[in-house]
Amino acid sequence: MMGAVVLLHRWLGIAFCLLFAMWFASGIVMHFVPFPSQTEAERFAGLAPVDRGEALTGVADAVVASGITDATRVRLIQRSDGPVYVVSGPSHFGAVRATDGQDASVRSPDVAGAIAGAYARHRRLDAARATVVAYADYDQWSVPNGFDRHRPLFRVALGDTAGTEVYVSSRTGEVVLDTTRSERGWNLVGSVVHWIYPTVLRSDWALWDRVVWTLSLLALMSALLGAVLGIVRVKMRGRRLSSPYRGWHALHHIVGLVATVFVLTWIFSGWLSMDHGRLFSRGQLTSAEAGVIDAPPEWTTAPSPDRKPLSASAREVEWFAFDGHVNRRERTSLDKQVVLRPDGGESEGLGAQAIASMMTKLATGCAAPLVLADNEDYPAQSAVPGAPVYRARCGDVWFDIDSADGRVLQRLDASRRAYRWAYSALHTLDFPMLNAHPRLRDVLVVGLCALGLVFSITGIVIGWRRLRLSFAS
Repeated sequence: MMGAVVLLHRWLGIAFCLLFAMWFASGIVMHFVPFPSQTEAERFAGLAPVDRGEALTGVADAVVASGITDATRVRLIQRSDGPVYVVSGPSHFGAVRATDGQDASVRSPDVAGAIAGAYARHRRLDAARATVVAYADYDQWSVPNGFDRHRPLFRVALGDTAGTEVYVSSRTGEVVLDTTRSERGWNLVGSVVHWIYPTVLRSDWALWDRVVWTLSLLALMSALLGAVLGIVRVKMRGRRLSSPYRGWHALHHIVGLVATVFVLTWIFSGWLSMDHGRLFSRGQLTSAEAGVIDAPPEWTTAPSPDRKPLSASAREVEWFAFDGHVNRRERTSLDKQVVLRPDGGESEGLGAQAIASMMTKLATGCAAPLVLADNEDYPAQSAVPGAPVYRARCGDVWFDIDSADGRVLQRLDASRRAYRWAYSALHTLDFPMLNAHPRLRDVLVVGLCALGLVFSITGIVIGWRRLRLSFAS
């Protein structure tokens, strides 16, 4: 039995020692430089005020023109080529011109370039030399599934000193991603290698999922076998623990014993990052719950909140269905908005009473929704900075609802709550106590990953020597 363990650990270690080193080194980079994305602050900063001077079609007419029969949300934004309604439902997504209801998808590189240039100017970025450099479904930075409904994408290089590139959705004409030269460079040695994210693999999500899940499981097996061997081979010399090995083998043994708990929990939690519903729930609404939350209103007959004209300072307007009613929210700045209800009332967001009314239809046995605290163990953040998030506990299932726009941010059953600790806490040290002391968390993440890297390097040396001996013989 022990001979089989030794053999398996030896060859799995040889196969995965470089992967282990890559994971630990890239993990340090990822802690400080995340994968490129567009933050809400960046997105909102790129919006222009909605032009009220143009005659706009009604929201109900825009929904009809879009052909999206299950529409639950309509956003009004100002593009460089005019105002546009972005209509979305659970299964469909599209844009129509707000002046005449015609298709507002973007097919021309010139239009995409103009949109990107206007976005850059609003963010005070230099776009004097902006050029459309690609039109494609995927590239290295646009592989995440969240961009699927926007594909293909126009990639526009601004030509500024930071090497900024922005991506324009062909479906809606919105800028949905921006990257800089620095972000791209660091992520080539960070997220791309850590997640095994080459475009050719990641563009096929199902294949990428199976490959990385399998590699992570084999790596976990290698670490478990090594832990067993490391503990079994410890020798007692007097009152001291010692290793029976010498040289690099002894260093590998000793460092491995010191790092055993971290390496095992880190590799295990990394494997769980690829769980995707295999062992834990995915935190998604059931089909019945989604049928309640995403129930489309009858746009042509629903009471309208549009008695009041649009604000002159509105930079984004959204009509959304909640609890069978259509509400209108106007965002005038990143952290300020007004929600107009169909009864004519106004507020900064949905209140506890409106959310409680929805919860009676969504689930049974729900307690009154409460505002999440800032130090919550299971955190959730609103789309509008500072806006409250309400948690409604319905038996063993919790629903977190954004008061700013009525979206369910997360569904937490017992399985999903366990996953928060088994994956997020163990893999990124996302513990509330450490989050309250970010510098300490930084030191621990870097220190532990560096220890894992040293351990992996000893394995690389031992593995290389074993291969040389095997091939030499």
